[in-house]
Amino acid sequence: LRARGRARAHWTESRSAGSSTAYTQSYSERVEVVSHRATLLAPDSGDVAALPAGRHEFPFSFQLPISLVTSFEGKHGSVRYAITATLHRPWAPARRAQKVFTVIEPVDINTPALLEPQAGAREKVARSWYCTHGLVSLSAKIDRKGYTPGEVIPVFAEIGNGCTRAVQPRAALVQTQTFMARGACKQKQTVVASVDGEPVGPGRRALWPGRALRIPPVGPSILRCRVLSVGYSLKVCVDIPGSSKLLLELPLVIGTVPLRPLGSRSASVGSRASLLQNWGPGMEPPEAPPEYAAVVSESQLPAASPGPVPVPRDAGVTLEGPYFACLQEFRYRPPPLYSEVDPHPPSETGRPRCMTC
Repeated sequence: LRARGRARAHWTESRSAGSSTAYTQSYSERVEVVSHRATLLAPDSGDVAALPAGRHEFPFSFQLPISLVTSFEGKHGSVRYAITATLHRPWAPARRAQKVFTVIEPVDINTPALLEPQAGAREKVARSWYCTHGLVSLSAKIDRKGYTPGEVIPVFAEIGNGCTRAVQPRAALVQTQTFMARGACKQKQTVVASVDGEPVGPGRRALWPGRALRIPPVGPSILRCRVLSVGYSLKVCVDIPGSSKLLLELPLVIGTVPLRPLGSRSASVGSRASLLQNWGPGMEPPEAPPEYAAVVSESQLPAASPGPVPVPRDAGVTLEGPYFACLQEFRYRPPPLYSEVDPHPPSETGRPRCMTC
């Protein structure tokens, strides 16, 4: 019995050496990521182990290394895992049976590096031929770097159009496959999800207060393989008529371990505050609420806790912030309104206080 995992990259490139001479260059690389051998049936004595007629089963198991790469199938490369069982027979060809299995590498998005917000800004002078049409600016932010398939990425963006023509903003989730062999590199990019914004007229500005971009079922990021890698990025661009587009790219990591509730609560609140800070007029950051223990004592807590708030089915496509940060479990009674708590209650024995004293 043999368990084997291989990562492979292969592609060809046609090159011209003149008007009538052309040749094809081939690039190929193969790496063995796991190899395990086991003998299920060994002879007790002699060279041959005899089995009576009938059906025989031999259970087996082996431990997979933690650092295995996720299974992958691409145009110019692959990562494949298979188990091959070989039955050797005297004076007869060996019989073989093979079974392919899938490996999913655990990519935890709860690490501090993947919980950090991502932001960027760019600007461009729109030109066509020798005419200058004006300045176009773009800034974009997302609340964290790591996501899992099925999640919604709220895209915060600001587009300023200083040229004389209307521009079109767009956002797209792009998968980049990179293959490496013999010192050469080949890339293949695919748009897996996209969202379009409304056109921005001349001399106007537009805000995206959390435009929703849902991640479809895609494979996780592959970052630790010698011959291939799979990466993701959020590309926010502005199409300018008569000129090249303005492009801003934010890196992403698609993981397999979803965001934990506690990590979602703390990271979303922190990133939400950083997203709204100095974002622009009309989007002031909210004041921090008081501590719950300062207004509700421990004796006032209810005996039973209600269940979690159900997730609505018809969620809108435009979000004002990280959507799942609002769907938390309210296990305690909410604090009273500020007007219901008097920090200086009047004394029963003393005279009423004068508001001018």
